[in-house]
Amino acid sequence: MKLYHLVIWAVFKRTWIKTLRRPVALTFSLAQPLLWMLFFGFLFQRYSLDDLPAEIQYLDFLVPGVCTMTVLFGASQSGIELIRDMQNRFLTRVIATPAPKSLIIWGKVSADVSRLIIQACLVLLLGLALGAKLQFSVWPLLHMLISLILFGIAFCSLSCWIALKARSQENMATFVHLVNMPMLFTSTALVPSKQMPDWLATIAQYNPLSLVVNNSRSALLFAESPVLKTSLLPLLIMAVILFLMAATTLRSSQLN
Repeated sequence: MKLYHLVIWAVFKRTWIKTLRRPVALTFSLAQPLLWMLFFGFLFQRYSLDDLPAEIQYLDFLVPGVCTMTVLFGASQSGIELIRDMQNRFLTRVIATPAPKSLIIWGKVSADVSRLIIQACLVLLLGLALGAKLQFSVWPLLHMLISLILFGIAFCSLSCWIALKARSQENMATFVHLVNMPMLFTSTALVPSKQMPDWLATIAQYNPLSLVVNNSRSALLFAESPVLKTSLLPLLIMAVILFLMAATTLRSSQLN
């Protein structure tokens, strides 16, 4: 059991060390959401939000979406570092240990998700600094946090699974671009579903990003917690399935 903990900790610690040694990437991960909030938040400040109280401004509506978008964009790039670990043979050495391969993926995913949650919290603070009016209540915020964590686990795992299949940074870059923007613009992160065309609203209804964004808005705009069965259970199922896919693929991979 102690060996298992050491494997998780080794991967977790190494992932964080590599992150802290790349301050440009960390800065960009905060600069990009700031630009979204500045440009969209103030460009559409007079945008009418149907079925929402009149006191809720577009910036208030946007901040939860940008927090969730930050997790999506960061999670989709998780596999890029895994490819680098393949190329420098670190992953090969870790796999040689007798510990279950799922622990390696868990160390990697948990480090990335912890970073993304911190970034999402910093984005939330930036939103407050820009003038967003949000509510803070313990249980709704906890619900939002769990939603973001499950969503982060799911898409970090998906990115790692793609990395183990693709094994090249070029293919991973294609995956990132094919996932991020379509998911963002077919979700409720920027626009309420009732103000979308019918076909786009239907897509947004089944977009997991919309589910997390809606959970976050319920917490930050209304201090409400949605029904757990419909708001967290789908995210839990998605996270478990995608994590098992990544762990199973690593277990069957032949790394040289």
